[in-house]
Amino acid sequence: MTMLLALAVALLAGLMMSRLTKIWNLPAVTAYLVAGVLIGPYVLGRLGIQGLGFVDAADVGKYSIISDVALGFIALAMGNEFRIADIKKLGKQAVVVAVFQALTATVLVDAALIGLHFLMPEALPLSVAVTLGAVAAATAPAATLMIVKQYKSQGPVTRMLLPVVALDDVVGLILFAVSFGIARALEHGTVDMFSVIVDPLLEVVASLALGALLGAIFAFTERFFHSRSKRLSISVCYVFLAVAMSQLSFRLGPVTLGFSSLLVCMALGTVFCNLCEWSSELMDRLDRWTGPIMVLFFVLSGAGMELNVFKSWQVVLAGVVFILVRSAGKILGANFSSRMMKCEPTVQKYLGITLLPQAGVALGMSMTAMSLGAPGLIIRNISLFAVLIYELVGPLLTKIALDKAGEITDKPVPPRKQAMLNKKGMAAGNDEVDEAK
Repeated sequence: MTMLLALAVALLAGLMMSRLTKIWNLPAVTAYLVAGVLIGPYVLGRLGIQGLGFVDAADVGKYSIISDVALGFIALAMGNEFRIADIKKLGKQAVVVAVFQALTATVLVDAALIGLHFLMPEALPLSVAVTLGAVAAATAPAATLMIVKQYKSQGPVTRMLLPVVALDDVVGLILFAVSFGIARALEHGTVDMFSVIVDPLLEVVASLALGALLGAIFAFTERFFHSRSKRLSISVCYVFLAVAMSQLSFRLGPVTLGFSSLLVCMALGTVFCNLCEWSSELMDRLDRWTGPIMVLFFVLSGAGMELNVFKSWQVVLAGVVFILVRSAGKILGANFSSRMMKCEPTVQKYLGITLLPQAGVALGMSMTAMSLGAPGLIIRNISLFAVLIYELVGPLLTKIALDKAGEITDKPVPPRKQAMLNKKGMAAGNDEVDEAK
């Protein structure tokens, strides 16, 4: 009962906060995150009442399955953007921009933090500086996708943004694996080539292969179901299956074979959308079904933010440097590469700003870095500080950039009208098609 009560309180808090922040025309993502902070361990959770708020980090961690599933659906939606017709138009541009802006952010953050390391070597070890450079490459797909959907953004920047964010995380995972291997070598004095090169490449290849296989099976089994409700159910089933299988890992001699949930679900969505002719309609229905899950995901993310990081001035200083330099790297890298690829002027001007949000992938990297011991804790704290700032400010900046680019032409659908549309959609979804046909 306590867990259900906590989820109900989280959902209600997020929705009520979104009504309040609408007065200032703030994105819903920001509202959900603020709601999470308010019902988290540092505000309402201090009362110690189980179910009314989240009393500590362990209490928030009980609901990690919701975050895992939400990220699975987010990655599926990102993969759905890689349609062959669109890839032919944006493929080369998206790949170059994604790789270049990620590398630019990594190089600049590495340079800045290594310089800061010489000023305070004990507070910021070299291994921390090297690892945080790779963490800087990651962008949060969840916040970006939520903004695009909320404001129904359409145009050159949006079309470039979604595949770039998807590719960005692939590049980020590879950069992190290499940087983390170097960091471990700095800490332990030995270089393990398997952990530095083979393991990350194997993870990417294995994840894409597993996702592609599941996507092909998904498209095949979808043909046996003709009603909308059953097609929706089998779609949810395959996302659950992909997330579950991505948790597996195998040890093959010196090689560790693991999977990335984001990459598995992204590949699942990519293969499915190119094999299934009604995938667009199905994705629209999934968006409506996953609405409450996304609200809970962001509220839980807000509740999980560690405000204790503000107690250390060294962490705050390193965090400020990280945020400023990463932002500059993303903006400059996206601007230069989009100019080089002759993208539209609005893409050159505004794309970099939309790539600033950072959350799940970066936090996952910082959790992996905890195995370094004391340096890992520093990486975790700086990452948490950056995520706190980026998740509160990043969605707003993304919304402003898309608005300035002229791609938010329609206001969000009013709640009453949206409720009517949802009722119509649910009624249509319950209409069974004659399976004999």
